[in-house]
Amino acid sequence: MEHTGSSGWRISSDTSAQMLMALYFHDVAGLDGAGFPAVSAAEPWVRRADPRQLTAHVGGPPALRREWEQWWSLLVQDDTGEATVLEPPAFSAFDGSPALQKVMQAHYGAATTWARERRSEYRRLEQEREASGRAKLISQLVQDREMELGRDARQFDLKLIELPLREARAWFVEPNRMILSQKLIDDEAGYRSFVQPVVELLV
Repeated sequence: MEHTGSSGWRISSDTSAQMLMALYFHDVAGLDGAGFPAVSAAEPWVRRADPRQLTAHVGGPPALRREWEQWWSLLVQDDTGEATVLEPPAFSAFDGSPALQKVMQAHYGAATTWARERRSEYRRLEQEREASGRAKLISQLVQDREMELGRDARQFDLKLIELPLREARAWFVEPNRMILSQKLIDDEAGYRSFVQPVVELLV
């Protein structure tokens, strides 16, 4: 979904297929607290599978955590994942991350199904927001700031990446993107508390 203004600002919101896959691998391997931003576990819950035996000969869980964090940092900057394409069964883009590669090979099928289901859920959420008017909240934040400043918003581009996270919060990633729990918008006060400061910074 995209929101635009006459002064040239643009805010887009969507989920991310690659980040959904990364989130599944994060949860199935029990990588709590890994990465920056260190997002919460997914909702619905992903059944954990102890990665110690799977990764024993390639550095074990410490290597897996480090390799996943490196991948996550790339996705945070470019969630399309063009630099690290998931191509089964070899996942050759991850030859330099053998522990993560092992986890991908073991859980790719389940991760793909889970991510596909989450994308379908997100599309339904988008339709519900459009029907209820909640989708207009982000534009309203910009308009409120314009009225407060007495001028049009500066030209800016903000990308909101929504994920099915258990914790209803958001993380700002400079210079122009946010990672949000997709349920955050259901709590208008909570949504405003995270998103409004970023809008004020950009407008």
